[in-house]
Amino acid sequence: MSQVNREYKDRLFTFIFGREENREWTLSLYNAVNGSNYTDASAIQITTINDIIYMGMRNDVSFIIANELNLYEQQSSYNPNMPVRQFLYAAKLIEQYLVPHQKRLYWTALVKIPAPRLIVFYNGKAAQADETILKLSDAYFDGTKGDIEATVRMLNINYGRNKDLADSCKPLQEYAWIVDKIRTYAKQMPIENAVDKTIGEMPESHILKPFLLKHKAEVKGMLLTEYNEVEHEEFVRTMERAEGRAEGRAEGRAEGRAEGRAEGRAE
Repeated sequence: MSQVNREYKDRLFTFIFGREENREWTLSLYNAVNGSNYTDASAIQITTINDIIYMGMRNDVSFIIANELNLYEQQSSYNPNMPVRQFLYAAKLIEQYLVPHQKRLYWTALVKIPAPRLIVFYNGKAAQADETILKLSDAYFDGTKGDIEATVRMLNINYGRNKDLADSCKPLQEYAWIVDKIRTYAKQMPIENAVDKTIGEMPESHILKPFLLKHKAEVKGMLLTEYNEVEHEEFVRTMERAEGRAEGRAEGRAEGRAEGRAEGRAE
């Protein structure tokens, strides 16, 4: 397995849907997610946090259209903390949006802001529903209630899932095809070869093909990094579960010995 690159690199999802030159694909994805039919891609204002690391995290894709601030994140593993993360992303982006209007926040007139729309595109290997709603309040300590809520729609975009969504956005459907092919071939050959084989086998009808071939070296680096990071994360989770079980057994034995001593003294 190739060594995991710890430096941040764009994900392929971001490379496809988060670039100024690809705003038509971004608009297609927005229309598919929202059931809308906007046609003017120039109306999209890309707001992705590219140059700032905020609390050690970076935003995948964000943009403003129709007075909405859309935050799109792609996840290769289920992460219940996405509402917290996207809440922080949204706060940072709204703060940036308000820079020209900061003084007005202290006036009596209401300052309008774009409505946040928080979406996670899930393509991990663990089974998940086509759509899952995650909430910020799920992270609150048990029995506590707060005045802030953030709702995230997690959409399963694995190849063959959410068919209506995929059919409505050809770039998304093709992206899902690429990920599925690489995973299939990676079971039979080294990941580097799986990536090469997948890119080489893309049908001529795929609208992503010319773009990916043009940036083949960069795309290959992204795919290798993503795959290795997912493998590393799965390994870490496996080790953590094993350590948790071992700690549980150790605690159980310690409690048993303590109870045994207590019973002996009572006798």
